[in-house]
Amino acid sequence: MTPIIIILLAVLGASLGSFFNVLIDRLPKKQSIVYPGSRCSECGKAIPWWLNIPVLSYVVLGGKCKYCGAKIHWHHLIVEIITPILFILLFFKFGIESFLFYKYLVLICFLIPIFLIDLFEQLILHVMSIPLIVFGLGSSLVPQSDVGIINSLLTGAVVFSLLVAITYLFAKIQKKEGMGGGDIWLMTGIACCFGFLSAPFIILIASLLGILFFAVMIRKKSVGMPFGPFLVLASVIWVFVGDVLIDKLMLKVL
Repeated sequence: MTPIIIILLAVLGASLGSFFNVLIDRLPKKQSIVYPGSRCSECGKAIPWWLNIPVLSYVVLGGKCKYCGAKIHWHHLIVEIITPILFILLFFKFGIESFLFYKYLVLICFLIPIFLIDLFEQLILHVMSIPLIVFGLGSSLVPQSDVGIINSLLTGAVVFSLLVAITYLFAKIQKKEGMGGGDIWLMTGIACCFGFLSAPFIILIASLLGILFFAVMIRKKSVGMPFGPFLVLASVIWVFVGDVLIDKLMLKVL
């Protein structure tokens, strides 16, 4: 049964990854994600279904449009590969019958487009971040969830209030905008999904990842960088190892 589940998750993940690429390309441009169908962004030619098979088409075509030879951006292939990998890892982590498998599968479906849109456009769209808050609160109503509704609601409210206050004070003192509204909504959604025990660690891990990336890759104070991708990475890391880290921390405290 396990091999069948893995194959199905691979197909589902690759297919959803292809859809995520549509979101990544079109949402920042405020274009419809339904019409028109898939087409080359350079020559505008429609891409038939047999040239739009996730992963396979990219590899066979050498990452180029069949009609005009324009390069297809590398993120299309990466998304179609990483999505099924994460789905399969969730299966091994939680099992197909666990509610947490489905909860974090949906969460990852939000986080992947958010990651790349913010990475490329320095933009976290409300259409992606605010529904994440609704999802976090809604999933906490399910008895099998790892975060209860009171926990989810209070954590989201506290994180949102603190971030708004910090952003307001920063703008008053520095006379310039600090954290963007998209970051605030995203962090609130993550807080609602993970609860008070995990949210501070996720924000801390994201901050450390950001500092490390800035120190190693950028090193220029004048160069801005989006915080959203680091929040997404920290959240995904926490999904898979957060319980282990919490258990080790509790053992040390006790």
